[in-house]
Amino acid sequence: MRSTAGLLAAIVCFCLLCSFETPPKVVNIVNFIRLLEPRDAAITQDVLYQTVVKQVVIMKKYRLGGTFLLQYDALMDSRYQNLLKALPRDSFEIGGWWEIPQPLVEKAGMKWRGRYPWDWRANIGFSTGYTPAEREKLIDVYMADFKKIFGYYPKTMGSWFIDAHSLNYMYTKYHIVASCNCKDQYGTDGYTLWGGYWNQAYYPSKNNSYMPAQHAEQQTPVPIFRMLGSDPVRQYDNSLGSSRQGVVTLEPVYKFGGGDSTWVNWFFDAFVADPSLGFNYTQAGQENSFTWSGMAKGFEMQMPLIAKLRDEHKLRVETMETSGKWFRSHYPVTPVTSFSVAKDIPDSDLKTVWFNSRYYRTNILWEKGTVRIRDIHIFNEKMPSVYEQTPVTENECTFFTLPFVDGYIWSRQNQLAGMRLYGMVDGKKVLLEGGTPVFKPSGVASLHISWPLKTVKGSVEMELTEKKMNVMVAGNGKLNWWLELTTAPGAKLPFEAIRAQQVECGFEGMKYNVQAEKGTFSKPADGAVLRIAAVNNIITLAF
Repeated sequence: MRSTAGLLAAIVCFCLLCSFETPPKVVNIVNFIRLLEPRDAAITQDVLYQTVVKQVVIMKKYRLGGTFLLQYDALMDSRYQNLLKALPRDSFEIGGWWEIPQPLVEKAGMKWRGRYPWDWRANIGFSTGYTPAEREKLIDVYMADFKKIFGYYPKTMGSWFIDAHSLNYMYTKYHIVASCNCKDQYGTDGYTLWGGYWNQAYYPSKNNSYMPAQHAEQQTPVPIFRMLGSDPVRQYDNSLGSSRQGVVTLEPVYKFGGGDSTWVNWFFDAFVADPSLGFNYTQAGQENSFTWSGMAKGFEMQMPLIAKLRDEHKLRVETMETSGKWFRSHYPVTPVTSFSVAKDIPDSDLKTVWFNSRYYRTNILWEKGTVRIRDIHIFNEKMPSVYEQTPVTENECTFFTLPFVDGYIWSRQNQLAGMRLYGMVDGKKVLLEGGTPVFKPSGVASLHISWPLKTVKGSVEMELTEKKMNVMVAGNGKLNWWLELTTAPGAKLPFEAIRAQQVECGFEGMKYNVQAEKGTFSKPADGAVLRIAAVNNIITLAF
């Protein structure tokens, strides 16, 4: 009996160890290719082609495979065909970049409406500008020509955004296994994707490609990977006060970001070393429109670093097709993931964590000794995209999820929105201050955050799980504390009714709510938007 019990105990321990193994860190090097660049006469077709040639040379030098995605006009160019056919299939993938140029539209039997042979406006250069039937014709033409050239259908189709109808059609008819879309951004290049699954990858709702599905039967089973490697600290509220965000990403063209060695080394240190759930992910590489002269410094600096980390077994470099198949084999529905930063770039003490599940996302930021829940957005597969049946007629597109805390849209430069932690100390309302937070996975789908307090005795203990956020103060049972949401004046808020145990919200025609399983909601009289008071020293929010 003792030996049997001992064996069972050993098996349980082994299973626990396996369940808490180090999450993989996955890098896709994705370079997408356009034939022409009408915005700058100096960027000729030859300049664009030579950019891809240089990318191939550098990647081969460091034995780095990757994914090249072809826009239709580049697909039909013999130089790109010959260059990419020569790449070894075991380490390089050729897929599709889903922007719509003139030759594709005309071959599908439609009239071109653009200003140039490639026009980047949302109603011209993207599938959102076409009816569902037209989208299918465009996909059929692309896929047929791709197969004529390469002998197979592409397994990856990427774009800044692909509508759900097109994505599902690509999956059901042509069996793609992976897709990618743009990072979260507000107004950049005329495209807004805001409030979504922040990084890594998710399964989209069948009627909204930007919205994670909650149930397997309502999802298109193609993981969408988030592109460009956003700065997890600074990208979110970059360019506050303007109509369009700036860009702080891993893209090698940017002087602060992917073109700066200090930033790149910091980014990859956090990427491989700081705690994460599920898996951590980033996309490296660059579109050829930025040209080799623009990206050379950053590209040549990043590739050997990625190769070094690969050789040290700190990350794995793979094609997006490989990542898509791995994701499908591991996750029947969208997983819980996180991306944390325990140490910022030099001369900054900011720390942050992004947490994603199929039900919600949140971002928490520590700054100057205080904590701010900067973002909470809720996911609902029933929320349709406005572009699913009706083409966009304007030159911009917007994709949203359901806000509960929005530290960007509800902020101004001199007043940052967010949910902060307060307590009553010596009879006064005080913003609680603390030390360095510690992030630690507490299960395969939960993250624990411990933040030691300085204002008073104790520590704040947070537990983020697939459906809930738990906050408590340990070691100080007498403290009266609460979370309080403030926003800039005039912010358009979704709150329709604030009740003790529930906040009822409305946004873009959707009704939704947030429950306080522990704690109580109220509308304070001192100008704050919302207060959540702890009950028995705990707050539990259910999303």
